[in-house]
Amino acid sequence: MSTQRTVRQQAGEVEGSEALRMDAEKAEQIVDALNTDLASTYVLYHQLRKHHWNVEGAEFRDLHLFLGEAAEEAEAFADELAERAQALGGVPVAGMSALEERATVEPEDEDVYDIRTSLRNDMEMYGDIIETLRDHVELAENLGDHTTAHMLRENLIEVEEAAHHVEHYLEDDSLVLESATQ
Repeated sequence: MSTQRTVRQQAGEVEGSEALRMDAEKAEQIVDALNTDLASTYVLYHQLRKHHWNVEGAEFRDLHLFLGEAAEEAEAFADELAERAQALGGVPVAGMSALEERATVEPEDEDVYDIRTSLRNDMEMYGDIIETLRDHVELAENLGDHTTAHMLRENLIEVEEAAHHVEHYLEDDSLVLESATQ
């Protein structure tokens, strides 16, 4: 283990970026938004993984695959958010307590629920993230950071698509025999 203890940049400190022509004041607002999105996305990621691991029932295979892919998409988005925050001269939020503190979404508890309840919880979390992303696209646009706005908009499309798929899974139509649900 390294004994080097030099702090290069304090968490929460935003320097801006000379290369990207983004002053510290604007960058601070955008990095704050990105860190909020990063924290919420990681909470979503962990909840999706939990449901991926614990799904059971007649639609197990499809849901297991969907939830695994959705978690991978969330993890990839989190990476983009963190890299953009760093590019703007900020420090991406990373510690578990900091992620939980910064997230705008509330994870379900440690218990395992039926898949319909789990998916409802996922859809609620997706909805909260969608609303926040929309606000942050507008913030980035208003501050002249079209690259961040574009990145958020592109990921918003993916998040909305995943939420829409969850909504479809929650529809009443099912191949499961009615007698099996009683």
